[in-house]
Amino acid sequence: MARVARLVPRRSDYAGLAHSWRGDVLAGITVGVVALPLALAFGISSGVGAAAGLITAVVAGLVAAIFGGSHVQVSGPTGAMAVILAPIVAAHGLGSVALVSVLAGLIVVVAGVLGLGRAVTFIPWPVIEGFTLGIAVIIFLQQVPAAFGAAAPKGERTLPAAIHVVTHADWSVALRTLAVVALVAVLMVGLPRINRAIPESLTAVVVATLVVQFSHLSVARIGELPSHLPAPVLPHADMAAVQSLLGAAVAIAALAAIESLLSARVAATMSPTGPYDPDRELTGQGLASVASGLFGGMPATGAIARTAVNVRSGARTRVSAIVHAVFLLAVVYLATGPVARIPLAALAGVLMVTCFRMISASTIRKIMRSTRSDAVIFVITAAITVCFDLVEAVQIGIVVAAFFALRQVAGRSSVTREELPGPAQPGDEYIALLRLDGAMFFGAAERISTAIAADAHHSAASVVIIRMSHLGMLDATGAHSLAEIVTDLESRGVTVIIKGVQDEHTKLLSGVGVFDSLRHENHLLSSLDDAIAHARKHVAREPH
Repeated sequence: MARVARLVPRRSDYAGLAHSWRGDVLAGITVGVVALPLALAFGISSGVGAAAGLITAVVAGLVAAIFGGSHVQVSGPTGAMAVILAPIVAAHGLGSVALVSVLAGLIVVVAGVLGLGRAVTFIPWPVIEGFTLGIAVIIFLQQVPAAFGAAAPKGERTLPAAIHVVTHADWSVALRTLAVVALVAVLMVGLPRINRAIPESLTAVVVATLVVQFSHLSVARIGELPSHLPAPVLPHADMAAVQSLLGAAVAIAALAAIESLLSARVAATMSPTGPYDPDRELTGQGLASVASGLFGGMPATGAIARTAVNVRSGARTRVSAIVHAVFLLAVVYLATGPVARIPLAALAGVLMVTCFRMISASTIRKIMRSTRSDAVIFVITAAITVCFDLVEAVQIGIVVAAFFALRQVAGRSSVTREELPGPAQPGDEYIALLRLDGAMFFGAAERISTAIAADAHHSAASVVIIRMSHLGMLDATGAHSLAEIVTDLESRGVTVIIKGVQDEHTKLLSGVGVFDSLRHENHLLSSLDDAIAHARKHVAREPH
């Protein structure tokens, strides 16, 4: 109950509002202006339509702002979600969106209640950046059909579909839409150089719409939008539908959790409002997707770009994200007529420019110049994201990163033969002092065990002292291997003394039988001097 109580909204969420409300309201309006064209564009890009994108920005943006774990996070439809949702819509139809949104939201809520929010810290930086690069490429390729004024081929992946559109373009149509895209791109790149206070994406869309309108240019428009929010409706959920969409819901939930937590973590580093609660953030994002699905929207996540705009605009409390949702709600009720006239090519231009802004050339250079393994992880994650699947890309990237990390840890694990300290005494040549360094785990256990056995065999030692005080990590495989080598040495008449077992390793070594493999309980010592003295007594008693 204490954990659940920590996940609900509280009065302290609005601490300092008396001093920051003006900045929060202005920041909310600013980010609302930025979010409007993106919400429309991502809705269209995902296949659910501009109206669903706008509804998601309103409903999910409001719910996540109230229930989420970040003070300045802004949520809504995002490029990554559009990428993963588009094939689901193509495979299961538009009617599946509400159910898959609710299912995914419930999964994310459960993850938050179970305290899984900290899991995002296990995702390596090259995986995150490779994932971001892959998403940017996919979003850009998704805009190619709209930019060329053509319909995307059904049933094809993004890259082949974009290639097909370009190679089979009707240039009498494409030249008009590409001109609109170029106009939007020029304005979005040029306006910030004139004045950074100008909302370049919204201004570019407005200018492009006016040019198309007054020049009577024949290009595809957004079309009719609802002038009010629809009433919430529970999606039809029979067992067959749930089973067919469960895999898709898990993939969407994983993406929503990863993207939202990454965005909240970035926001926490940018804003002076303090840390975020990852478990509450998951709960809030899950509830946002559930609410969005009930109102006819799509799954939502935290949006890094909009959150950054929110912070830079002076946001200090979650009121700014609430104002952003209210601003977009006002657009639904008051301005759907003008919005419906926006050319699809203008929104495609906005997203194409946004894609380039998602990619940091300096970050790519840093990763490629870091280590070979990190560069490989980055490239593999980006390539799988573009060519196959977003969630699989993160999973495979983490697995590859874990492989390289374990290999590095294993490479630093070693067995070192040491000289006995102090003046040499007769019989010392029959004592082997072996120091274990690093980690004795499944990735290094066999190599370490082989090294111990080989050293004991080649040195003709009758007593082996194994120093474990320098051993950093030990797992069951390593402990089992140690038990086997102790048993083997003892069976060959070699006395084994173990020195310096750390407290955290004692239970594991005892459980797998290492201590039982020793000839005598006195062969487990904590002092090196005592271990050497005991070894010398054994050597003195044995004929050589």
